[in-house]
Amino acid sequence: MDASPRSAAAGGVVATLAFAGTVAAIMQTMVTPLIAELPQILNTTASNAAWVITATLLVSAVCVPVSGRLGDMLGKRRMLLVCSVPLAAGSVVCALASSVVPMIIGRGLQGMGMGMVPLGIALLRDVVPREQLSSSIALVSASMGIGGGLGLPIAAAVAQYADWRVLFWGSAVLALAVSALIWFLIPDVPGSARGQRFDLAGALGLGVGLVSLLLAVSKGAEWGWASATTIGLFTGAVVVLAAWGLWELRAKDPLVDLRTTARPRVLFTNIASVFVGFGMYASMLIVPQLLQFPEATGYGLGQSMLAAGLWLAPGGIMMMIVSPLGGKLTNARGPKVTLISGVLVIAAGYGLSQALLGSAWGLMLVTMVINSGVGLAYGAMPALIMSSTPLAETAAANGFNTLMRALGTSIGAAVIGTVLSQMNTTVGGHTFASESGFRTGLLIGLGVALVAAAVAAVIPALQSEATDDEPVAPATAREAAVVES
Repeated sequence: MDASPRSAAAGGVVATLAFAGTVAAIMQTMVTPLIAELPQILNTTASNAAWVITATLLVSAVCVPVSGRLGDMLGKRRMLLVCSVPLAAGSVVCALASSVVPMIIGRGLQGMGMGMVPLGIALLRDVVPREQLSSSIALVSASMGIGGGLGLPIAAAVAQYADWRVLFWGSAVLALAVSALIWFLIPDVPGSARGQRFDLAGALGLGVGLVSLLLAVSKGAEWGWASATTIGLFTGAVVVLAAWGLWELRAKDPLVDLRTTARPRVLFTNIASVFVGFGMYASMLIVPQLLQFPEATGYGLGQSMLAAGLWLAPGGIMMMIVSPLGGKLTNARGPKVTLISGVLVIAAGYGLSQALLGSAWGLMLVTMVINSGVGLAYGAMPALIMSSTPLAETAAANGFNTLMRALGTSIGAAVIGTVLSQMNTTVGGHTFASESGFRTGLLIGLGVALVAAAVAAVIPALQSEATDDEPVAPATAREAAVVES
């Protein structure tokens, strides 16, 4: 096949995978406009309704590394198709739900499909020409943020002007469209780890440990950080994850090769990913509240749900614009430089926020700057991971990196949520997070972004760490020369 048809075919693959990631992100954020109405819609308490959000987080955390490993073993196209099934089925279950339990089940099914993005990024390594790889990785990786930024105003408009069930019927249609595009446009590449055994014990151990940890982090503020339940979950998570780590080190075909993740280049990238996930989510939690809080507070801007979503939409568009530029920067200077640049841009956005809280235009600008940095950082992290990961572990390693980002967003939600709940004010008999609370949360985001930059700065240069039968794919042409020299 000559270069032109191959490039055209690769373009179809990249567009399909970016669309799949965008749809997955839309499904994560689509219930956000419904949060306040869920107790009434489902005839339940606010505490029970919160599980509609938590269920997706927990299930995706467990399933993403598992689907990544199965993608390495059985083929990434096959697992992409498998992931599209629960996305569609979960959407239908939610659309038909009239109580909280089926809604939680449906949202859990949607969480099972969130492995599409790391699978898609890993597939790019197999099918995209080297000269297009960095920009393709950047676009597909950023699709989660793009979908979140664009999905919120769309979901808000539907929730405000149509029946809430339309959201889920629409997501079912999108999931079926993704499945059809994968079927027709994604090539069937054999699994690079075919013939290896699936580590069931490792999958169960990781699942139990992650669920315990994420439950404690996400529900600690509600249950009490010093409560027996929260402390018990944290303790259980430490014990189970420690035992899981020992098992993985001894397993012949581990779910996650901890020796690979311990390589300094991979290790520091994953650590930075936690801080980047925190930095991204802090603004997503704070800015919508500032836009929608009543003007009577003195700092709220009194925007409707739909208007707030529209003010946030340019941030998603900026990720779409910046991600290919990040790919070019990666080709020119390497993914480490792109990651450092991205987190410094995030820090700059948080710094600007201290002066621009008083207007919707200011908050829109802050979101655009922060999301531009996220677009750069999210494209660089998979490139760093794949440049030091054997081919047989590509999808599993990307899944683990995605998990680190999700852990960062969960910690960010817990920390920022605690700050806003402790620093509050009363207006007209109602309690709101105070302006100082929001400013503190934004300063925390700034600090976390600077920590991410410091961690990224110590990521070592690429070295050839793989054996002959486990080749490492360099992230850039410059780094290829380093490996071959």
